[in-house]
Amino acid sequence: MAASSTLPQENSPRKSPINRTGVLTLFGYGIKIRMQAGHLEIEDGIGSERRKLRLARVGHGLKRLVIVGSDGFVSLAALRWLADQEAAFVMLGRDGTVLVSTGPVRPSDARLRRAQAMAIQTGAALQITRGLLSQKLVGQEQVARQKLLDTETADIITRFRERVRTAETIDAIRYFESQAAAAYWGAWRDLPINFPKSDLPRVPDHWRRFDTRKSPITGSQRLAANPANAMLNYLYAILESETRLAVAALGLDPGLGFWHLDTPARDSLACDLMEPVRPNVDGFFLDWVTREPLKRSWFVEQRDGNCRLTSSLAVELSKTARLWGHAVAPIAEWVAGSLWSNSRRSRCELPPTRLTQQHKREGKGVPSFPTVERAPKPQILCRGCGKTIRAGRIHCAQCAVNDAKERLAAAAEIGRLVSHRPEARSKQSITRKRHAQACSAWDASSQPPWLTAEAYTQRIQPLLATMPTSKIASSIGVSRWYATRIREGYRPHPRHWKLLSLLVGINPIT
Repeated sequence: MAASSTLPQENSPRKSPINRTGVLTLFGYGIKIRMQAGHLEIEDGIGSERRKLRLARVGHGLKRLVIVGSDGFVSLAALRWLADQEAAFVMLGRDGTVLVSTGPVRPSDARLRRAQAMAIQTGAALQITRGLLSQKLVGQEQVARQKLLDTETADIITRFRERVRTAETIDAIRYFESQAAAAYWGAWRDLPINFPKSDLPRVPDHWRRFDTRKSPITGSQRLAANPANAMLNYLYAILESETRLAVAALGLDPGLGFWHLDTPARDSLACDLMEPVRPNVDGFFLDWVTREPLKRSWFVEQRDGNCRLTSSLAVELSKTARLWGHAVAPIAEWVAGSLWSNSRRSRCELPPTRLTQQHKREGKGVPSFPTVERAPKPQILCRGCGKTIRAGRIHCAQCAVNDAKERLAAAAEIGRLVSHRPEARSKQSITRKRHAQACSAWDASSQPPWLTAEAYTQRIQPLLATMPTSKIASSIGVSRWYATRIREGYRPHPRHWKLLSLLVGINPIT
């Protein structure tokens, strides 16, 4: 999870300090959220490096207020301000747990909650579990096939998905899903995690690949021991908070799940509903780590080996909140509709679609759910020093020069090795013999009297300096390397002088 670190305020051309995703993430100690003179006043940071914001009731753009940590306070008036603005309040623990998740309050229907409580007896729980996990396995199959390029694992997941669709008990579905998950995460084990070259001396070896989802610290997904799993845990925590908000908005009980077993301090229904969206999170994560390196400064290792995120990375990941909320909305409404239909209610009494506004849009003849904006793009970092660079590049200006020198030296070393191979030495021997025979067969009397060494140096050589290397090489039948030496001032064998004089426009007969 995230470690405490000062959260820098982003530069934005908008009047509001909130970024375009509507998510504001707070870190540090002594966090304060209160009302002052009709404005929401927010303060966070560490020590003397503090940030203070004032948000008016109009034009702020706030959709999610996310707090990582538990040091500070929020006033009741501030919570009322958030409720009036229909902005969600999310509090995440530093160990990866969702402590508080609350959004706009909606009236609930007791009949829907009763149908949820009786889902096991009515058979709705089995139907919903099949649907949720089938959709999850479809997503995992696509990730394995398209992102991990592992066709064998994708085929295994497909077989277990077919068994899930025909399973007769929830216990059987749990078993098939666990087997598919084992194959799925097994395909992740050797995924490389890249860091800039300048960071590598400070990066532990076990940080450089994904390894397993189980942490060696806890034996579960909690308390990740490497950056890759720490990032996934944080993204899943954001997804869980969005799922809780969706469940609460529909009037469902977040604690009454279907296939997640009842556990103290866990909202089982939220865990159920987030399962189909997990592959979306996995795909976003894979796109990030396979395209861009991770900075060492984005992570901190605790004394027990737990790897946590610092604020700079957590802020970027928090911007995905609306993306996951958009993905989970139709799933939550489908579950509510399934519960309602299994309770034998008439279609005209279907529960409201507060998240997608499906009923309202169907009434207007606009049935499709609008697409959400694209996922935030990761920072493009230099592969050498880790500096932020513009799109289309892989190195900053300084590292590009250094990298070119390294590649040139490596190419020269390869050339030296290749040139000493037996087949290369054989070709060199044949070429030397051919030129030696040509030199022996050359008759000096065939040379024009005026074409002396002095004449070559004074009349022909200056003109050769402007000729392309390829023309010199083709005219006298030598390599481009040898032609380059001639153009730079090397005087070749006299047998070549006549052809070179013709090349530069001097008639050797005159």
